[in-house]
Amino acid sequence: MTKSRNDGPGLLTLAEIKEFASFSAATQRYIRRSLDVAFDRKDAIALWSRDAVEAATIKAQHVFYDRLPQIRVLIPDSSSIEDAEPFLAQLVTVSAFDLGQSRIDSFAAYRFLYERLVGADARPWLPSAFCAAASMPHLQPEKRKTLLQSISEAAATAPGWSKRQPSFYPEWVEKVEAGNSPAR
Repeated sequence: MTKSRNDGPGLLTLAEIKEFASFSAATQRYIRRSLDVAFDRKDAIALWSRDAVEAATIKAQHVFYDRLPQIRVLIPDSSSIEDAEPFLAQLVTVSAFDLGQSRIDSFAAYRFLYERLVGADARPWLPSAFCAAASMPHLQPEKRKTLLQSISEAAATAPGWSKRQPSFYPEWVEKVEAGNSPAR
């Protein structure tokens, strides 16, 4: 059997799904919620809040995520420090909020989320934004340590990054009881 040209994107999407499945349930939930907030896919408060505290954090997330369109516009075309400053300052601030929610527990989960929030062109900047946000004093020392140890040397020193946009954007899936599945 020969491999068709369409196998590539399907295999890459499958790899994205497998990566998402490797995250903890809390991380998966937070990523889905974050994508709903960022892209106004659903009423995030109605869908995701389990109590008043979670509703308040979703409202705060909306405020931080209002910066995402501007962050996308500011992605530098070069590695110039001058071009990076306005972009990274805002990206680190939003990243620090997300890491402060204690649901993103690794660089892999952060990268997965932020490739979708900001886009593939932000990939070269994600390790530095993650390290800056993970080093901030609002996080407990053990949390900072865990986050910073989660970034691999390969991720921190990558010589290049793919420009391919992510294709898998996880969403809320309603649970169906085993005996209540629709008839076929």
